[in-house]
Amino acid sequence: MHTLLITGPGGAGRTTVAAATALAAARRGRQVLLLSGDPGDPLTELLGDPLPPGLSVAAVDSGQEFRDELVALQERGSALLSMVGARPLGAEELTELPGSEQFALLRALRRAAAAPGTDLVVVDLPPLHQAVATLGLPAQLRRYLARLLPAEKQAARALRPVLAQLAGVPMPAQWLYEAAARWDEELAAVQAVIEADTTEVRLVAEPGPAAADALRTGRLGLALQQLAVRDVVANRTVPPGSADPWLAGLAAQQEKYAAQWAGEGPVVTLAHLGPDPQGQDDLDRLAAPGGLVPDPPVPRRVWPVEDRLAEDGVLVWVVPLPGAHKRDLDLVRRGDELLLTAGPYRRIVPLPSALRRCTVSGAALTDGELRVRFTPDPGLWPRTR
Repeated sequence: MHTLLITGPGGAGRTTVAAATALAAARRGRQVLLLSGDPGDPLTELLGDPLPPGLSVAAVDSGQEFRDELVALQERGSALLSMVGARPLGAEELTELPGSEQFALLRALRRAAAAPGTDLVVVDLPPLHQAVATLGLPAQLRRYLARLLPAEKQAARALRPVLAQLAGVPMPAQWLYEAAARWDEELAAVQAVIEADTTEVRLVAEPGPAAADALRTGRLGLALQQLAVRDVVANRTVPPGSADPWLAGLAAQQEKYAAQWAGEGPVVTLAHLGPDPQGQDDLDRLAAPGGLVPDPPVPRRVWPVEDRLAEDGVLVWVVPLPGAHKRDLDLVRRGDELLLTAGPYRRIVPLPSALRRCTVSGAALTDGELRVRFTPDPGLWPRTR
């Protein structure tokens, strides 16, 4: 299953590009599922009816997802709620809370990746900064669950069945750990989709200084999550050579920034159609130059460990962070984990087994790579004769 996540700075036309990508892939015989979490279901209006063979559209109803999940949670804990005298909330009373859109989109992504008969899932993600935070959420929450509710430290595990039988209701701790196990299982499934080698990101932006800053920061966040960026779509570009000074200046600016982005990776250029695209004919015109159909996937970024023990007496962990500046970065070693900060984004990653027996002896940013040096700890490193 190939998954293409589409995001970019707000207002750059990512939904239109997502629809054009899915439509172009379906025209080439792919079985495509187009997924969107935007309220109001703009994709249905954009694509029109009927859809071509091979293309289906799914919209995420975050409000309904929130109500269903909370009602199910209350049902599973009904005995406990009765014991403490709580009155369950009815589905009609529930209004979704801020942040529920992210969880609804992640659950929909997991379901879409498992959909039978589909070989490409195109996901219209939220704007870039929010998308990066959403994609990092499953791993982050799983770490919190493991720290706060570690399965190996469940207190009085052997006594719980006896206590539950005496009380006539499940014990709170048991219920809590069971709920945590279910959450971890679901989060792990979403994380597996996000981290799969067949999942990649397409960035959509209008070439210009504001978009360049947003893309640089967003790329840092994606690199920190080891997510592969397939390409950048330079959207709504105007042709050069206009007699109008304003259009000529805009074209020159767009050409300048598109060329800069091309130096960092593949760029797909889409022309400005004038009016906002509406319907499959406009989307076909947008995709006509080619380049939107993703095939094959770009490999996921890896963080290799270089063995430089013979030359320098260190192991070097190489973390690719394209576009990073020294002022953007911070790192802290804590136990067997490394806390990495890149701009507004942070990730806590477990150290590879060999590096856990080392101490951090320095770090340097060179050509878009953070190179963290580790020196073996004599007390922990295997001795050789």
